[in-house]
Amino acid sequence: MKRSLMDILCCPVCKGDLTVHVDEENEKEILEGVIRCAACRVEYPIHEGIPNLLPPAGH
Repeated sequence: MKRSLMDILCCPVCKGDLTVHVDEENEKEILEGVIRCAACRVEYPIHEGIPNLLPPAGH
């Protein structure tokens, strides 16, 4: 996932602002980590460079 995507993404659940915690990245993109919503505290994993922005069950 390219860091520049964080400028346009919002939380699919509440439309709140997102922050990213990076576990692994290379010179081009974030490979592993977690995207978190500051407002509703839902977390979205980033695995092999692909963010999973599907809301968890029950949201």
